[in-house]
Amino acid sequence: MKHPTPPRAPRFARAARGGAALLTAVLLAAPPATARATTNDPAPSRAEIHQALGLDDQPADYVVLVDTSGSMNQDGRYDTVRSTIGSFLNGMSPKDHVALFTFDSRPQPRYIGSAGDSAAIMSKLPAAPDPAGDTDIGEALDAALTELERDHASAVASVVLLTDGEHHPVGGSRYPDATGPAWTALRGRAQALAERTELAGYALPLGNGATGADLLGDVVKNTTVLRPDSIQDLGSYLARAGERTRIRKAQLLLAGDVGKGVTAEWSDAARADLTSGSATAKLTLRSTSRHVPLTVTGASASLGDPSVALDGLPGQLTLRPGESRTFDVRLRGRLPAGPLPYRRVEEADATLKLSGRVTSAWEQPLAPDVRLNVPQQVRVTGAAVPLRATVGSAVFLPGVLGGGALLLLTGWLWWRRTHRPRLRGELLLTRVFGDAFTDRVELTGRTVTLRPPSVGGRGRVRGRRRSTGTGPRIDLLIRYTPDGSTARESGATCLPDRDVVVNGVSFTYLSGRAAPGPSGTPAGGPR
Repeated sequence: MKHPTPPRAPRFARAARGGAALLTAVLLAAPPATARATTNDPAPSRAEIHQALGLDDQPADYVVLVDTSGSMNQDGRYDTVRSTIGSFLNGMSPKDHVALFTFDSRPQPRYIGSAGDSAAIMSKLPAAPDPAGDTDIGEALDAALTELERDHASAVASVVLLTDGEHHPVGGSRYPDATGPAWTALRGRAQALAERTELAGYALPLGNGATGADLLGDVVKNTTVLRPDSIQDLGSYLARAGERTRIRKAQLLLAGDVGKGVTAEWSDAARADLTSGSATAKLTLRSTSRHVPLTVTGASASLGDPSVALDGLPGQLTLRPGESRTFDVRLRGRLPAGPLPYRRVEEADATLKLSGRVTSAWEQPLAPDVRLNVPQQVRVTGAAVPLRATVGSAVFLPGVLGGGALLLLTGWLWWRRTHRPRLRGELLLTRVFGDAFTDRVELTGRTVTLRPPSVGGRGRVRGRRRSTGTGPRIDLLIRYTPDGSTARESGATCLPDRDVVVNGVSFTYLSGRAAPGPSGTPAGGPR
């Protein structure tokens, strides 16, 4: 037995791609708006979809087994088969491969080659069945599987069996009974074929008596037994077998589109500038299908975190298989300035949110045989949306800095007024013990350095403003060392028109204000 190479299903899909894309474009074309722009447009028929997919360009294998045993002469069965098989062959594509066998005591190939010329194929059938022929269904099925096991067989294969009797082989047949090791081997071969080919069987029992048509289902697991109510219904039942084969072609071709939908992706790599509150950018919607047109209805988009509205998407659009449409959209919104609204350039990456319902006009006509399972939501892909904006007030930072500087200046002025007030008046320095020489020092500025020539030593004087019940006053803070060393430096506070002694030297503070004492003489005069 000749073992075939596995059928190349990807080749089947590749061959369909160009023709299907062209026919789909024709099916969808509408000037100049997108095809099926409104939901009121009628859905395409299944025949139109098959045409758009280019199913006639996808080859399929048909093996037709016609019973020519003697019983087929009864009730005009064979004549009916001859007249109806022609219509069945007319429904095939010229690229389909057909193998026509008759069988009675043994199978005999009548035609093996391309479909397309039904008359030429029909001419190969015998004019009448063999009156002495038996019915060896096992040998017929063996011949069918051998044909389908050839190299480079099609990815879709059908076995059509038309018989009116039970399995009744001639003596010496490899299939003497309807069961046994030979039938087990047939089932194994059919299973191996089904693992690499879309294999199906269609059995049409003719007549009202017992029939061996069900034996096809014992060999080919995916078999449908079509039971015509009468021999006159044979044509419509053969048409069903042809339609089911076309459905299987569509299933194989559309298998890669199951679950495919529409994606949305931000097209601009540059950051959209929202300084003015609006910006333009580009958003791309892409169909991920290879054959199925997809429609998006009620599309609306926005950006989250920060919240930015987005306009410019059509209310409805239809994408051809694999088509991408890029839209100029307008962003409306602003980036938040934050708790400190100083002038700066802020950048953010926002999350694209897109709502809308995705459907296909093909879903309903193809159901229930083909379930596309189109995702109803648009899937957002790609990175986050980059945004930028100049935010905050141009006067905020200068105002804050200026206010802070003013506050610091005010505080410093208050501190200087309190701790470094301007001095006025005189300071008299006299030794408490010893000679009575007095040094008179005029108080000016905010700090006075003491170098009394008579008393000697060194010191410094500054003031401190205090509030009193009678108004503000300036006290003197005196630091003095008699020998100029820091080790002997001492200090004291002298009130206006009073005196203090520091390191044996009397300091009298004459403020220049009238401050009568108890006796009416200045309280701060020399003692």
